[in-house]
Amino acid sequence: MPLEQKRKVKQVIECINVYKSFVTPNGKAEVVKDFNLQAKDNEFLVLFGPGQCGKTTIINLIAGFEETTSGLINFQGKVVKKPDSTRGVVFQSTALFPWLTTMGNVEYGPKMAGVNKKQRQERAQKYINLVGLEGFENSFPVQLSGGMKQRVGIARAYCNEPEVMLMDEPFGALDAQTRYLMQQELQRIWEAEKRTVIFVTNNIEEAIYLADRILVLSNCPATIKKEYIIDIPRPRNLVSPKFLSLRKEITFVMDSTK
Repeated sequence: MPLEQKRKVKQVIECINVYKSFVTPNGKAEVVKDFNLQAKDNEFLVLFGPGQCGKTTIINLIAGFEETTSGLINFQGKVVKKPDSTRGVVFQSTALFPWLTTMGNVEYGPKMAGVNKKQRQERAQKYINLVGLEGFENSFPVQLSGGMKQRVGIARAYCNEPEVMLMDEPFGALDAQTRYLMQQELQRIWEAEKRTVIFVTNNIEEAIYLADRILVLSNCPATIKKEYIIDIPRPRNLVSPKFLSLRKEITFVMDSTK
């Protein structure tokens, strides 16, 4: 069945002619330019580009952490002006509270939102189980591996029950084996939850393995160079002829952006 028939086509996130610059001691720095994006309901969209090209800035703009210099970002037709619980964020650095347990970290958002203890802990337990950390509810971050900490970060973001998950190179600091295992886990979680995901990476295999659609970004200032719809059946084989052919093509496009 074609991808567009399996998923809804409602636009959840729209970036319209987005431009972002910063004032630095050396003058104006352009980071994002002529950036247009439409993310669909339940879609796994990957932003793939070189390091320091503006990917994190794009995530921060969509999250509402930063304002555009010009252009608009809409969430379900309304202009994004500030962060809110409709858009969850998972960063490369897990930024867990070291004094809180796994349960304490995961339930933190609903707790701050005033959800009562029973309801928020039931919700937190659901996502702790979903990310495979059942039995580690009372563990502190210092007692967890890097991959387990990222699972806590993912569960914490999901526990706010956002409609969009923004993920900024969440596996970049992990070793290769753990990173691959986390990619598999993230795909499983996404298939179970079916939320819109906008995922940032500079790893080409990760991009092709996870994405419904890949937007290839240019060097800074970031703009979209090319779009790829990934119609390889899941779970994907990283050494299949189609996967390797697509990897080669995207590598060529990336090299041409330098």
